[in-house]
Amino acid sequence: MEQLKLNNGQMIPQLGLGVFKVQDPDDLKSAVAAALKSGYRHFDTATIYKNEAWLGEALAESDVKREDLFITSKVWNSNTTYDETIAAFHESLKLLQTDYLDLYLIHWPSEGYNEKWRAMESLYNDGLIKSIGVSNFEKPHMEKLLTTAKIKPTVDQIETHPYFQQKELHEYLKSLDIAHEAWGPLGQGKGNVMEDPTLAKIAEAHDKSIAQVILRWHLQRDIIVIPKSVHAERIAQNIDVFDFTLTDEEMKLIASIDKNQRGSGDPNDEEFLKGTLSRK
Repeated sequence: MEQLKLNNGQMIPQLGLGVFKVQDPDDLKSAVAAALKSGYRHFDTATIYKNEAWLGEALAESDVKREDLFITSKVWNSNTTYDETIAAFHESLKLLQTDYLDLYLIHWPSEGYNEKWRAMESLYNDGLIKSIGVSNFEKPHMEKLLTTAKIKPTVDQIETHPYFQQKELHEYLKSLDIAHEAWGPLGQGKGNVMEDPTLAKIAEAHDKSIAQVILRWHLQRDIIVIPKSVHAERIAQNIDVFDFTLTDEEMKLIASIDKNQRGSGDPNDEEFLKGTLSRK
């Protein structure tokens, strides 16, 4: 498994398993078992996913040592204060059956994120989190955060796929030495990314699936990916992307199909962000 070095020196597996919307404990546990068997060690969850406990159980039941795992969770938008963030973090630790997290993220740039960050810096300094970062932060959010932050984020986890390539934000994060992590890396089934003829042609040339080509494209952009699946065959297929390389021409072809087409919530939409505050 290839790894990237974060700006604090910590190593992160470049490919992990996302568990967004996995709402059946048996599905999640079987997915985690399949992932561990296939070589995954990086797992990404969040408070709002309501499945931290199941992930914690699945990992505790495995024979993989905690120090060999990389576990990420995220604080939800309804936790707007310093104290609420501290409490939410400790609840996540309890549910995940661990005494530290490898990465903890602010899920969205909603109300109070500077205070959330101050709490996360405290947890980081106490050794309870190995790395702290953000999710869905655009340049203006990052600039505002950096006005009060004493510790720079290690990661920004943002929607990224061939139809929404985030080229400008990617370069901005690169200039700050903040790792770009992609959620929805395969397009979330929206916009027919998985049926794109350019991607299909490249996949055929490498005897790979379109999903494998997309994941390889992310990896070659130095992006961390967390594809989601509960199917053992697909989980194994998604990690089988380290035995081929896309050519410069193929990378350019994929760059050319960008539609700047967001498939989910817009972090620049204040009404959208306000609407998330009541969700728990």
